[in-house]
Amino acid sequence: MGKYVNLMKLCVGAEGPDQLEDWQQQRYGDRPARHVTRIWPKRETELLAGGSIYWVFKGTMLARQRLIGLEEHLRDDGIRRCALMLDRDLIRVAAVPRRPFQGWRYLAPEDAPPDLSPDRAHDDRLPAHLAAELAEMGLR
Repeated sequence: MGKYVNLMKLCVGAEGPDQLEDWQQQRYGDRPARHVTRIWPKRETELLAGGSIYWVFKGTMLARQRLIGLEEHLRDDGIRRCALMLDRDLIRVAAVPRRPFQGWRYLAPEDAPPDLSPDRAHDDRLPAHLAAELAEMGLR
């Protein structure tokens, strides 16, 4: 796989990956999920070369979804937006604390947390504040 880059985004409105997964299932069924953002990423080619969107829930990065495309999206105001097209598989990752930020940020592959093994993906979840504290201490 060529050089790629990821995105990092706060997941507003969902307590954690399970709630995001349920919401996407209700909204999109088996179709790819979408996340509409105001700004079109300048590094589109790198994003689509294997990148993912890493979701931050209440200050802790906990999951990712592979980016599978970018589509133009026009809202009623006529302003061009970008729909990030996402694979439906929500992959749990090792908990990493993140400070609040607006919009999305690029995330280099070497800075991304590792995926959890499939047998750990649905372990009982620690509360977000405990996961963040453990990650801060390097005990993911």
